[in-house]
Amino acid sequence: MEKKQYQLGDIVQMKKQHPCGSNEMEIIRMGMDIRIKCVGCKHSVLVPRVKFESKLKKILRSTGTGETSED
Repeated sequence: MEKKQYQLGDIVQMKKQHPCGSNEMEIIRMGMDIRIKCVGCKHSVLVPRVKFESKLKKILRSTGTGETSED
């Protein structure tokens, strides 16, 4: 299975919906833990990277700033 590529600023969909009803989250911090912010109510949650990767369903919108080409 291919590892999903995500980066700062991406809008992702998690397997479980946020209690406010929105299913879109924005990645606002990355490191050992990942902070995601609900697009609907702006509530943010700090999630360990391993748990985030297991709960990630798909990437809805990518910022595309992390892609570089090497010659």
